[in-house]
Amino acid sequence: MNFGFGFLLFLLFVVIVIVMSAIRIVPQAHAYVIERLGTYAATWSVGMHFKVPIIDKVAKRVTLKEQVVDFAPQPVITKDNVTMRIDTVVFFQITDPKLFCYGVENPMMAIENLTATTLRNIIGDLELDQTLTSRETINTKMRATLDEATDPWGIKVNRVELKNIIPPAAIQDAMEKQMKAERERREQILIAEGEKKSAILRAEGHKESVILEAEAEKQSAILRAEAKKEATIREAEGQAEAIIAIQKANADGIRLLNESAPSGQVIQLKSLEAFGKAADGKATKIIIPSEIQGLAGLAKSIVEVAKDDAPAAQ
Repeated sequence: MNFGFGFLLFLLFVVIVIVMSAIRIVPQAHAYVIERLGTYAATWSVGMHFKVPIIDKVAKRVTLKEQVVDFAPQPVITKDNVTMRIDTVVFFQITDPKLFCYGVENPMMAIENLTATTLRNIIGDLELDQTLTSRETINTKMRATLDEATDPWGIKVNRVELKNIIPPAAIQDAMEKQMKAERERREQILIAEGEKKSAILRAEGHKESVILEAEAEKQSAILRAEAKKEATIREAEGQAEAIIAIQKANADGIRLLNESAPSGQVIQLKSLEAFGKAADGKATKIIIPSEIQGLAGLAKSIVEVAKDDAPAAQ
């Protein structure tokens, strides 16, 4: 009884182990190639799968992620017979796990050899200068050639990059000298351009200074002219006001004189006073109006009579 129970437990354990070994879980971005009795049976994608124990086998676990492989430098010869070394980087992705598993024996070695061959063919049609300046063209041609050649292997080449181009030592020295000369030439150009810009700035500064000085002189002349004009206007206004005041005073005097209605004798006396003032001046010739000649004679007679009466009184 105990032996039979133990045997059943053993069989149960074996069944569990077989069932567990038959379960396969394919992770993300992976694929499994399954063979049944040595023949391709299926390609499992992401998820849980069951295989027949002993009969089915996982022949290849394939990653579907983009992969990068860096190949060692390959010697190549340019069209002008210059030997150089170039290393490449290939970005590829497995698109068909079945073809990748059964298309070629060693896919990585096949890609490396194909890359070297393609690189030699492309570089052989280019001269050294073209090789150094045409990386994008070389990359495009290599990607197209490799992608077409690896398609039967279930591989898609996404990008090819020339990592390093290593020319011979003599050519490197010549290139360094050329680059140094080019740097010195650019430096001289930059210095000349800087001096030119500096001279232009100085000329512009001098020009601005001259313009500002001229503007200042112009404003000063305008201000002086305005001040002179203002002084002349004020002087003329003062003279005009003085003339107006004199005329007004004369007019007021005449008006007052008219209002007082003076007699003829008063007018003759005033005329005589004016004549006396005129006689006191520096004029050498005096014209006496006829109206005041009689009055002047009367005044002289009065003076003479006064003189005669004075001794008699004594």
